[in-house]
Amino acid sequence: MENNINPIIKLDYPDADVIRVEDTYYMVSTTMHFMPGCEILRSYDLVHWEHAAYVYDRLDSTPGQRLLENQSIYGKGMWAASLRYHKGIYYVCFVANDTGKTYLYQSPDIHGPWKKQTIEGFYHDCSLLFDDDDRVYIASGNKDIRLVELKSDLSGPKTGGIDRIVVSDEGNPNLGYEGTHFYKVNGKYYLFFIHSLRNEWKRVEACFTSDSLEGEFVGGDVLNDDRGYCNQGVAQGGIVDTPDGRWYAVLFQDHGAVGRIPVLLPVSWEKDYPVFGENGTIPEMFDTESTRKGYEYRPLVECDDFRNRGNIVDAASDRMTVNEAFDSFGLKSCWQWNHEPKLELVTNDCEKGYLTITTGKICRNVTQANNVLTQRMRFPTCSGEITVDGSSLNEGDYAGICAFQGCYGMVALTKRDGRYCVVMHERPAENALLQAMKADTEEEIERACIPLESTRVRLKIEVDFDHMKDEAIFSYDDGFGWKSIGIPKKLYFKLDHFTGCRFGLFVYATKNVGGSASFSDFLYV
Repeated sequence: MENNINPIIKLDYPDADVIRVEDTYYMVSTTMHFMPGCEILRSYDLVHWEHAAYVYDRLDSTPGQRLLENQSIYGKGMWAASLRYHKGIYYVCFVANDTGKTYLYQSPDIHGPWKKQTIEGFYHDCSLLFDDDDRVYIASGNKDIRLVELKSDLSGPKTGGIDRIVVSDEGNPNLGYEGTHFYKVNGKYYLFFIHSLRNEWKRVEACFTSDSLEGEFVGGDVLNDDRGYCNQGVAQGGIVDTPDGRWYAVLFQDHGAVGRIPVLLPVSWEKDYPVFGENGTIPEMFDTESTRKGYEYRPLVECDDFRNRGNIVDAASDRMTVNEAFDSFGLKSCWQWNHEPKLELVTNDCEKGYLTITTGKICRNVTQANNVLTQRMRFPTCSGEITVDGSSLNEGDYAGICAFQGCYGMVALTKRDGRYCVVMHERPAENALLQAMKADTEEEIERACIPLESTRVRLKIEVDFDHMKDEAIFSYDDGFGWKSIGIPKKLYFKLDHFTGCRFGLFVYATKNVGGSASFSDFLYV
C-alpha cells in the first residue's frame, strides 16, 4: 500500500478516460492542436504515470493543422477521447473541433498501428459502451445528453436503434452536463458528467443511473469539492476498478495557467450508487496498491541533450522501449509540436547534441511559426533553459524559448542590422477572463532589447503557478552570468488555446525564409 497526495500528475492532462487491462492501467487525455496527438499514459498503481503511445502522428493534414495560409487549429483538434478495450481490441473515439468529425481508432496493441475511421455524426465529449450482447452505444452532448446505438462496424447510427435524450441540464447559465463517461457495472448503466453549479462558476461531478437503456436515468451531483484550492472544483474523468475489486476515479482540477491537472480519489458503492471520496469530499491521503512492485517510471517531462538513445533500455528489461521513449517523430516522447510539423525543416545531430530548425515561412509572431517544440510546464513551479546558436539566422529571425499560450511571453536571440540582440517579447492578455482572445495576427510587443557580442546565448524561463500566481520571469546568460530581461509576464488559461502553458522552442522569420538556429542542452527543473 502507498499513501498518495494529489494531484497525481502535476501537468496539463485534462479530460482523462481510464481503463485497466489485466494489471495495467491506461489513460487517454485531450491534446488539442499538439502533434503527435491523443497521448495514452500507462500506470500500475494509478498514481505514477508514463508515456505509452500516441494514437496518431498527423490527423487529416488540413491547411489549419499544418499552419498554412494563416490558418490554425489552436483550441480545436482532438477533445475528450473515450478509451475502451473489448475482445482484444483497443478503441479510441473522439471529435476534432476543426474538422467537425468523429474519429475512431482501433488496434490490438496499445502501441498501434492504429486503424483510423470516422463515425457518421458529431458526438461532443463522447463515450463508448460495448454491452454484454455485443451491441455498441455512444453517449455524448452538452446540456442535452444523447444516447445512440451504433452499427456493429461503428460506422454510424444503427437504423431503428436507440436514439434518445437521456439526461438534460437545460437552463444552466454556466456549463451544462458534458464530458460524458458511460459504464455498465453489475448490470446497471451509469452516466457521469461534469457541469457547473447554477449559482456560481464551479465544476462539479454528476452521476445518473438506470436499470435499462430504455428506462429513466436518475441521479445528481456526486462531488462538489475544491480540495481547498481557489474554489476550483474537481470533475470530468473516468472510473476504473483494480484487480482486487476497489474503484477509483481520475478527474481534473483547474490550476490556472498551468492547465487542468489530474486528481485521483477512491470510489465506493452504496445501494448500487457511487460515492466519491469520503462523503463527497476528496481525502488528502489514501492508499493504492501497485500491480508491479518496484517499477520505475520514466518522467513525463524531462531534460534533453538531443543526443543518442543509449540510456534507454529495451523491452526485455520490463521497462519502456526505445520506440516508446522516442515516440514524437524520433524525439523524446515528452515533446510535442504546436501543429503538424514540417520535418524537412528539422534536423537532429545526435552526435553533437544539436536540434536545428530552419524557417519555412514569414511570420508576424511565434504562434504562426511552424515547428514550435513544446513540453508541458509543471505545477507549482518550474524552469526551462536552452542554449541557442544563432550563427545561421537571417536578418529579422527570432530563435528562443517561450511561455507558449495565447498571451505568450518569450526571450529570444535575433539579428538586426547585421548585429545580434537578445529580446523579450509578449502578447498581453485582453483581460483576466476565460474567454478566448481574438486571432493572433499582430507582432508581439517588445519589452527589452540587449545587444550581444556573441551568436550563442543561453536563455531561461522561470514560472510560478502556485495559487494561480501564474507569472513567468525571463533571463539570459551571455557567458557572464544570468541577467533578467523584460518584465514579469502574467499568464492566463484561456479558451483560444484551451491548454496549459508550455515551454516552446522556436525559430521564425519576419523577412526572409531559410535561416536557422540550433538548440542544445535543454534543462528542465
